[in-house]
Amino acid sequence: MFDLKSLIREVPDFPKPGINFYDITTLLKDPRGWRETIDALKRHYNGMQVDLVVGVEARGFFFAPAMAYALGAGFVPVRKPGKLPAETVSVEYALEYGTDSLQMHKDAIQPGQRVLIIDDVLATGGTAAAVAKLVEKLGGAVAGLGFLAELDFLHGRDKLAGYDVFSLIHYEK
Repeated sequence: MFDLKSLIREVPDFPKPGINFYDITTLLKDPRGWRETIDALKRHYNGMQVDLVVGVEARGFFFAPAMAYALGAGFVPVRKPGKLPAETVSVEYALEYGTDSLQMHKDAIQPGQRVLIIDDVLATGGTAAAVAKLVEKLGGAVAGLGFLAELDFLHGRDKLAGYDVFSLIHYEK
């Protein structure tokens, strides 16, 4: 596989001192890297029954629609409160300091549909676990959770025990 990690720019001290930010925009603009990213994710999920691909605002929107297209599935956005026009369901989840919430249209998932959740980075796992709860709240079955990159040192995978979790790139610190 092409070295995708080499296409991700590391920005020290962003958004605050001590944080090393992994900027994926440099990968997105590289035609070969972008194509390999989607192809590698597709290879992992090829043959798995997936009815819908859920993308998490905002950077998950880069990958999830492409995966939905590649797998012949529908796409469902998960957004911050107040961004979706029809009736929604919400889930609140803990952040390092406080809470946040996400919403999905109430009619986005039908009971029994197999749903693949796609996002850019698996960090602490809080957002991904919240999205899995939203999917299940609507009666969907989580087929898996896929990520471009995983920050292994934050142990986000621990919050996703029992789910199929796949990441293309791993950062150990």
